[in-house]
Amino acid sequence: MDPDAFISSLRQSSWVTTQIEHIEQICERDAQYGSLNQPLHPTLELALQRLEIRRLYTHQSEAINAARERRDVVVVTSTASGKTLCYNLPVLDTILRAPQSRALYLFPTRALAQDQCGKLNDFDLFPKVKHAAYDGDTPSNERRAIRKLAHIVLTNPDMLHLGIIPYHQTWGMFLTHLKYVILDEVHTYRGVFGAHVAQVLRRLRRVCALYGSDPQFLCCSATIANPADLVSQVTGAVMPHVVTSNGSPAGRRTFLFWNPPRLDERLTQRRSTNGEASQLLAALTTNGVRTITFARTRKTTELLLRSARTLLEAHAPELVNQIASYRAGYTRAERRELEKALFNGDLLGVTATSALELGVDIGGLDASILTGYPGTISSAWQQAGRAGRSGGRSLTVMVAYDNPLDQFLMRHPEYFFGQPHEVATADCNNRRILQQHLLCAAYEYPIVPDDLALFGKNAKQCLQNLREDGTLFLRAGRLHCSTGIYPAAKVNLRSAENTVYQIVHHETSALIGTAEYGTALRTLHPGAIYLHQGETFRVEELNHQGLEARVLPAEVSYYTEAAQRSTLLVLGTREAFAYGAFGEVVVTSQVVSYQRKRLQNGVVLDVNSLDMPAQTFETEAIWLIIAPDICNRVTSLGYSLHGALHAAEHALAGMIPLLVACDRSDIGGITSLNHVDTGHPTVFLFDTYPGGVGISEGLIGRLPELMCAALQVIEECSCEDGCPSCVHSALCGSGNQPLDKAGASVVLRALLERMRECGSDRFLQIEPAPDSTV
Repeated sequence: MDPDAFISSLRQSSWVTTQIEHIEQICERDAQYGSLNQPLHPTLELALQRLEIRRLYTHQSEAINAARERRDVVVVTSTASGKTLCYNLPVLDTILRAPQSRALYLFPTRALAQDQCGKLNDFDLFPKVKHAAYDGDTPSNERRAIRKLAHIVLTNPDMLHLGIIPYHQTWGMFLTHLKYVILDEVHTYRGVFGAHVAQVLRRLRRVCALYGSDPQFLCCSATIANPADLVSQVTGAVMPHVVTSNGSPAGRRTFLFWNPPRLDERLTQRRSTNGEASQLLAALTTNGVRTITFARTRKTTELLLRSARTLLEAHAPELVNQIASYRAGYTRAERRELEKALFNGDLLGVTATSALELGVDIGGLDASILTGYPGTISSAWQQAGRAGRSGGRSLTVMVAYDNPLDQFLMRHPEYFFGQPHEVATADCNNRRILQQHLLCAAYEYPIVPDDLALFGKNAKQCLQNLREDGTLFLRAGRLHCSTGIYPAAKVNLRSAENTVYQIVHHETSALIGTAEYGTALRTLHPGAIYLHQGETFRVEELNHQGLEARVLPAEVSYYTEAAQRSTLLVLGTREAFAYGAFGEVVVTSQVVSYQRKRLQNGVVLDVNSLDMPAQTFETEAIWLIIAPDICNRVTSLGYSLHGALHAAEHALAGMIPLLVACDRSDIGGITSLNHVDTGHPTVFLFDTYPGGVGISEGLIGRLPELMCAALQVIEECSCEDGCPSCVHSALCGSGNQPLDKAGASVVLRALLERMRECGSDRFLQIEPAPDSTV
């Protein structure tokens, strides 16, 4: 495609006014080649010749050389740079030279594993090298042969957790000869998922040791700030060798920052982001441009599909069925059919969640649309990289939401294109998650004192908890699992929650989809609008006892968003500093209402109260204690103290994903004018996952950066009294009341002054104490 010509045609469209905020031209990149220290096995050399791979890029040769030195490796290069060769070649070379060798390939999704099976098929090395996917779709009659004969087993962390480690006795030969564990897309192993995978891999290393093996980890990642740290956190192994020099060629990319225009003179609201993205998708489809449109939620993918199809019906009805949606919640058969249609070119456009952000080969796409900033710079580049994968010219359009983070980037594109990528963390010390996996480990093989070092500093207390509740018992110096059913079945790696609701047709009881407990409370309450494959349903009933939401088809011109209210108590302080602290808290959250919003522009039609069950969980938080002199400064200037602190909380929470790899929904905030545990006005920022996943902890030492970013968002916004671009939050349970934008600026400036006075990096270390408070 010709991005310049398309942009020129857009400027002539009647609906395009001031949307184009910035155009970044990213130049093409020439290939750079390297060499291996030792030649590959002759059979593998011939296979590469058949694949017309004559030379290796610099990053490929560096990674292979390091792997042959028995070093753990992580390759950190852009999408479509040939990272798979970095692990395929050393693995295949080893197997060809030592046929008893085995390798385990782990991918975050089943689709990726199936896709990589195809890439291994391309080498045409059967029967010298046998490989197979092993997941929930694998027929029972094939599993024994795979365990016995496959040199390479491709799977996902869920199957490793549920179907391999607990049955390690049946995998004895495979584990005895396991030389490599491959972790592709390792940047996805953060947050709750990362914390779970970290424990699964420690369990894997433990059972490998029982069989006398110590596998080498070869990893690939999108660009993040701390790849070595993340891999070490996830694997529990030593720091790996990091490969960052990208020798692959790339075509020219045009990156467009698109900001929906203001709707009113008071500058309080913008045109709908979803509407703008739908217009762009329809325009690109009409021009025959193969396009992927990313959205952050399942609901938004369906809204985009529905809106784009409506636009096409009016102007190009023959193209309506040339676009589809792809997200979690579809059946496996539906997802495979969509992947095939994309790869074969039967579809011109697709709306997708991050399920297609990863490396599934869906053929050559020309354009990508990002509906809102996806939360991290790494994810943004991953999504952008899904277009132009064949090396040709490509277009990426990031359409901003009306929230502080997106608007900050629209005003500061240099931050996006020039700043280092975010830090990604996998909290391997989350006690709730660790305790679940220690029970799984005891089921797999009794736990001995030497295992404590593998599972980390909280293992001893977690094991004591399990003994006290009777799920572990001590015999002959070893801890045994006392439960009759294997505990892995009760541990969901993708969530801190294990409760799943079924979504069924109210009249026919046909299964439509599923949702986890927390998601169900927010999106499947009575009156909620649920979208599936472009079809609209209204929730008629949410049955908490039966774990079921009953829905009926509905033709409506609105969608729904829920709001929740939270309270918080401090359990203990781990680190204290002059203006606040970090520690453990207990949070009680409750969905209290939902808004109905007009489909076309997001205008609120009404607000409806809800009576939903509350959720109570322990987590981690960082909090800011507002000193009396700062409070006096705010009130003496005539500002509302409560409104100022509340607005500052929203701005701070909104900018956290700029510094720590997370989603905005991973962070909660609470403002108290006189908190019972601190005795002062306090702003709390907490992880929304039970036990915490390292987000608020990652802010220690970075609060000045966070404050400056929040202050910029507030003071650069042109609204008068606050708007979604600066201090309003769609997640606010009190309807964004009260808020005082000007007062928030005073609070943040005063806090920054206090930090400069005391030295922002001078923390007072405090020993953890369960009953301590600030």
